[in-house]
Amino acid sequence: MKGEALQATALTEQEAQSGAELAEIMAGLGAPQKSLSPKYFYDERGSELFEAICELPEYYLTRTEMAIMRGSFPEIARRAGPRVSVIEFGSGSSLKTRLLLEHLEEPAAYVPVDISRDHLLAAAAAVASDFPELEVLPVAADFTRPFPLPEPGEKPLRNLVYFPGSTIGNFSPRAAHDLLRVMHQEAGENGALLIGVDLKKDPVILEHAYNDAAGVTEEFNLNMLRRLNREFGADFDLQAFRHRAVYDEPRGRIEMRLISLCNQRVRIGGRAFDFSRDEYLITEYSHKYGLEEFRQMVRRAGFEANAVWTDPQQWFSLHYCHRD
Repeated sequence: MKGEALQATALTEQEAQSGAELAEIMAGLGAPQKSLSPKYFYDERGSELFEAICELPEYYLTRTEMAIMRGSFPEIARRAGPRVSVIEFGSGSSLKTRLLLEHLEEPAAYVPVDISRDHLLAAAAAVASDFPELEVLPVAADFTRPFPLPEPGEKPLRNLVYFPGSTIGNFSPRAAHDLLRVMHQEAGENGALLIGVDLKKDPVILEHAYNDAAGVTEEFNLNMLRRLNREFGADFDLQAFRHRAVYDEPRGRIEMRLISLCNQRVRIGGRAFDFSRDEYLITEYSHKYGLEEFRQMVRRAGFEANAVWTDPQQWFSLHYCHRD
């Protein structure tokens, strides 16, 4: 009976989450500027496509960040010190996370945080397998809001919040500030933040990075509609949309768009949403920052920007920030 009750509770939670997500999707499609959350990119196929994007010649972000990290590990480790607890926002099983853990001096724990429980547990298990001496404590939570941290068996000397990639750019400046405040709280006394930030640069370079010649990013973008059809009963015609990413220079952000090729009607959740020809749906923003602009942002959130590393072209940056 107890097992049945737990299963029923799990199903109820899944249904509640699905209902909340459907409401979120419908609200986005019903807004004057139609939009969807980029979190719907990442089903299994979407994750595979994003990995392929990271290998594209136009997509400079991943290889540039990796090069910066490889050259900065000694100083990162020195600043972080021994026995840190690494709290990663967005559970990672990537090479970047492993390299960081390898270079830190006797890390006390690794705490991956993600709202997707299945992905979280799989990623945590993979890291635990690779680092059998490391305590791995996954937390299923929405990291945009404060969450309780688990207590490692070995008390860490410092919490190091880790947010790799350029994911901070997917948040509006106001939402990014709010997220940095959550990071400030989770870092705790004497805590620190290690965060990747994409920098403002030539719009041609930016637009090429999100409009690759092989069409992988287009497939990635359209896969979101395929997922909504499969999981939420929508009836998007994928052939009736095309991908285009545009850099809005005044706002300092890339806009990932799906442009309607005709007048059409899409149904989901018992409602119909009309698209006119050339109307676009925004699936992601990717904000870019200047170095001083981002320093000011972290200061307003309560951090002091102690160190920053960039590539020779200053396309990408990695910031180490200490909590005030």
